Amino acid sequence: MSAKPASTDGQFEETPRFQQASLHTLRLARLIQGSTLTAALLWLGALFIGVFDPASQWVVVLAMNAAALVLLAAAGRSAWAVARWRAEAIGHQAVRLALWSASDNPDDPPLSALERGLLRIGLAGRRQLQRLGSEALWLAGLAVLALVMVASAWRLDLPAPAAAGQLHWLAGGVLALAAFALVVAERHLASENPVVWPEAADLAAQIRWLVAVQVLSIACLLFTGGERLWPVRLAVLTGLLPATLAMELILRALFSVFSPRRAGQEPRLLARSLVCGLLQWPPRPLAFLRHELHQRFGIDLRQVWAFDFMRRAALPVLALVAMVGWLLTGVTQIAMDNRGIYERFGNPVEVWQPGLHLGLPWPLGRVLVVDNGQVHELATSGDAALADPLADAEGPAPAAANRLWDASHISENAQVIAGDGGGRQNFQIVNMDVRFIYRIGLDDRAALAATYHSTDVAMLLRTIANRVLVRDFASRSLDGVLGAERQALGQDIGAAVQADLDRLDSGVQVLVTSVEAIHPPAGAANAYHGVQAAQITAQALIARDRGKAAEQNSQAWTKATGLDHQAISSAHETEARARIAELRFSAERSAWQQAGQAFVLEQYLDHLAKGLGKASSLIIDHRLGAAQAPTLDLRSYAFPLDPAAGPGTGKPATRPDQERAH
Repeated sequence: MSAKPASTDGQFEETPRFQQASLHTLRLARLIQGSTLTAALLWLGALFIGVFDPASQWVVVLAMNAAALVLLAAAGRSAWAVARWRAEAIGHQAVRLALWSASDNPDDPPLSALERGLLRIGLAGRRQLQRLGSEALWLAGLAVLALVMVASAWRLDLPAPAAAGQLHWLAGGVLALAAFALVVAERHLASENPVVWPEAADLAAQIRWLVAVQVLSIACLLFTGGERLWPVRLAVLTGLLPATLAMELILRALFSVFSPRRAGQEPRLLARSLVCGLLQWPPRPLAFLRHELHQRFGIDLRQVWAFDFMRRAALPVLALVAMVGWLLTGVTQIAMDNRGIYERFGNPVEVWQPGLHLGLPWPLGRVLVVDNGQVHELATSGDAALADPLADAEGPAPAAANRLWDASHISENAQVIAGDGGGRQNFQIVNMDVRFIYRIGLDDRAALAATYHSTDVAMLLRTIANRVLVRDFASRSLDGVLGAERQALGQDIGAAVQADLDRLDSGVQVLVTSVEAIHPPAGAANAYHGVQAAQITAQALIARDRGKAAEQNSQAWTKATGLDHQAISSAHETEARARIAELRFSAERSAWQQAGQAFVLEQYLDHLAKGLGKASSLIIDHRLGAAQAPTLDLRSYAFPLDPAAGPGTGKPATRPDQERAH
């Protein structure tokens, strides 16, 4: 249908959609303004919360709802443009979207040169936009803004939030009230006569899309709590609804550029959505597709028998495919690094080894996957998300390898340890990094125990390890764990943890307990180094003085030992001389008793010879008389005699001083 914008011949005045165009612009203006203002508030709230807590669930919920409201405003903007054209076509005044308008009062002061220049630039830009299609640009711009909102909050790695509190219930109640109001508006739009308002059905579909986003957001808020991750994952996946609609609107805006509207022709709604039309009850996707093909391309699929056969056979074929798919759930393939516990009617029957196995389909039978010899590493730090990232084997050493005491590490936690200060018992605080290398036992009993006796093996091991560390460190001192006791510390902790795990029948086997680091807190590291330096200096001084004392003691002992040995040797020599004298006296006495006066004379002569052996002397014996001849003792003479003496002289070859006269 074609018409002039300012027609006065009354050809449109009798058409209901033209008669109600002014009222439609009023309703759409309120819808656009309310949606835009609410979306702006939600988006600002998401940005504000994201500054302080980027991993909050509220950022995702607010951003997704803001994106859906922006798309509703875009659809309302497109419908408002159509209603405005209809109102202006019959000479009625359309309600403007802007909350302000330019004044046309002739009494206003004239514009300055700068204002006139800016006005000309604005009018030129407006004409250019009208030539290209301003409605398509508005639609594409708002759709891109919605995509940006969804992309900014798209995070599938968000942690599980805390339990739902009063704020969650309050927000859920507000969303429920808003969804109820939108449902009422959707019912009013759906009940509109297409002759009176052709765009009402499309706007109702857009509102249903927004209500779907709000209902999913309510479920995410109310079911939040504990260790459940699906509420926050569902909140993120809710963004697929506005993202899909935004991409469709962008494509429609791009395609509309290649089909410009002729002057005087009634515009069509650009924000008509195919995906929103699928959200209805009962769902009729094929009927909707058939209607679109018939309206746009004139293709009537009802006249093709193949499509009619497909419609009748679709339900049995889908049922058969569903049945086959359900039966195939009983076929399970277990990887080489896993084992499977097969449950039949909820009762564990056997442990399947890696390979292909056949059992009852779900839910009559199911398989629980268990590790098969996989080795895991667990740190005693509470947050597993703060684990040290893996480093490249060929790259530089990671920051976690820095074990200096003046630096804090994410894998370390504080521990209270016994201390001794001033002769009184107290406690000290140390930072430690203890890691456990463990695995699930290789036998079937261990696999069953690890699956049914604990819900989280890592959490169980961490809890037991922390309890053992508290108990073990309470009986140790800081100097001990930093020194000689450190080697035995890992073995003691590992044995205690394994004993507790065996007592609980957990099926976990601790392979290695590694004490990566034990040191005072980073803030006290320098002070502890000073204390250690003072202790080392004191020990060095003590060792030096002890060495000097030992040296002096050794010297005194050596001197005393020498004097003692000298006295002992002198005593032995004196005693030996006394014994020699005693033996000589005994021998001489015995000889005197046997020889009598001859022995005495012999001794006399011997002593006399010794005394006069080297002296030149003349011995005169007063006992020699005139009638007695001298007597010579020839026993001490030896051959040969003096050759110079003649035969018969009887003179020995001795010195004159050796002569003895009697």
